[in-house]
Amino acid sequence: MIIGKVAIKGFYLIFLTALLVISCKTEIKETGKAAEEGSDTLRISILQTADIHGQLDPHPELFWENEQIVYKERGGLASIKTLFEREREANPGRTLIVDGGDLIQGSGYATLSEGRIFPEIINNLGYDVIIPGNWEVVYGKEIMLEIMNAYDTDVIAQNMFHEQGKAALFPPFSVKEIEGIRIGFVGINDPDVPVRQNPIFSKGIEFSGLDDHLKSLLDTLKVEQKLDVLFLVTHIGIFKQVELASDRIAENVDYILGNDTHERVRKTIQGKYAKVTEPGAFGSFVGKLTLKFVDGKLVKDEYELLDVDPSQYPPDEETQAIIDNAKAPYKSYLETVIGYTKTPMFRYLTVENPMDNLITDAARWKTGVDISISNGFRFGNPIVPVSGEPAPITRANLWNMIPVNEKVKTGKATGKQIREWLEKEMNNVFSKDPTERFGGWLIRFSGMKVLFDSQNEMGDRIISITVKDRPMADDEYYSISACVRPGDPIDNLCRMPDVKEVEVKAYSIHEVVEEYLKEHSPVSPDIDGRAYCESLGIYSFSTVPQTDYKFH
Repeated sequence: MIIGKVAIKGFYLIFLTALLVISCKTEIKETGKAAEEGSDTLRISILQTADIHGQLDPHPELFWENEQIVYKERGGLASIKTLFEREREANPGRTLIVDGGDLIQGSGYATLSEGRIFPEIINNLGYDVIIPGNWEVVYGKEIMLEIMNAYDTDVIAQNMFHEQGKAALFPPFSVKEIEGIRIGFVGINDPDVPVRQNPIFSKGIEFSGLDDHLKSLLDTLKVEQKLDVLFLVTHIGIFKQVELASDRIAENVDYILGNDTHERVRKTIQGKYAKVTEPGAFGSFVGKLTLKFVDGKLVKDEYELLDVDPSQYPPDEETQAIIDNAKAPYKSYLETVIGYTKTPMFRYLTVENPMDNLITDAARWKTGVDISISNGFRFGNPIVPVSGEPAPITRANLWNMIPVNEKVKTGKATGKQIREWLEKEMNNVFSKDPTERFGGWLIRFSGMKVLFDSQNEMGDRIISITVKDRPMADDEYYSISACVRPGDPIDNLCRMPDVKEVEVKAYSIHEVVEEYLKEHSPVSPDIDGRAYCESLGIYSFSTVPQTDYKFH
């Protein structure tokens, strides 16, 4: 039997020694082989999705195989439902399903409905635990609460609070019991949400960090709730999740179900205290962790990353009908073709991508500035020509590429300002200290060529910057464009402060790209070396220090 939501109303602080934790986990390792041979093994399955980003349907997915890019059809929430049901049938009453956030944003269907299409779909899928991610705030606090409170499941977040009064937005944890095994989940969203996202999105919300208060909760929870296994469900990115697995905060944590950076962890990453997973993005994959117990003790685990292949998991008819009904009011507008591409467009690489080159080239073409910049992230399903024919680009594709449609903003900054800003942006991606990283992808641009060394320290990564075929001069002003970030000071462009002669244009970035495609289709965006690091090469998908992890 699975016990439902458990609210937390306060605890007495209970100190647990690291010696006890280490001895318990050593016992698991030593007894695992012998216990596994017993006849009374209880197997509990934990399924995990993450960073679905509003993707409702199957789509082309990019894989790195044999040192080249290949595309396969993956995803679709109706196919995920089929996968879930098969797993439940294979292990009835012993399967728990978790989503790690960034679910209600990232597609045109999500944005135009302000995420309101999701409760019915998600309730149909039957999750057991859900946490909010850094993008759940995109429609504002009240809509986020409306949507997440409509989920018929446990929604948890330990570190999100109302700005006034500091009351928690959600319960911090959930406890499930299966045949006497008690399993706890604690949710953690990214404390850097107000920096990573447009600040106005998270207005009225405060975030706490990875601190002693969190450790006290984890230590107390493990004892007071008599937990056999404790999970942290975190939306803080692979770098910080791997670091946390070896931090004393996590000494009572068994597993970190990680999310945010869209990494495809195919074997758990072992920290000093906990093991880390992350199951890709866009509904293309489901992580499956199998826990094996003998006499109430965890003796072994197995982990695999399951491809959501629609040919293997045919769409569930009931779920597909709900999805089709949800899409109907927006489908005609979003499925309108706005252009064509002769080359594959994707956005999975750490440094430079064809999709961003198209967007920033369009912005520079429209504004006439020297340099156009765009935030770096790993959004947007690939758009892939088939049989040599140009691939259509729809408004739905455009929303996948640019999930927030803001006005274009221009201004002027000196070469010295741009260089210092770019060094900070590089540190967000390549810092050797995982706690200083967020996102995981370099800022994107047009009109500027940058050579850099990711291995150097902040302030010394840039080797050269070229604008208009000559070296950038520190004391010269350059015109730049970016998108408005509501909530930022007027003189900020994409986190660059003190920009001069700022002007907010009458047109949005979507209007710019549509106009550019109308004028230039079919386009042929490619990787042209506008940002390059020799140690990374062209095809750098991930940089996760102190691990052997590789994206594929």
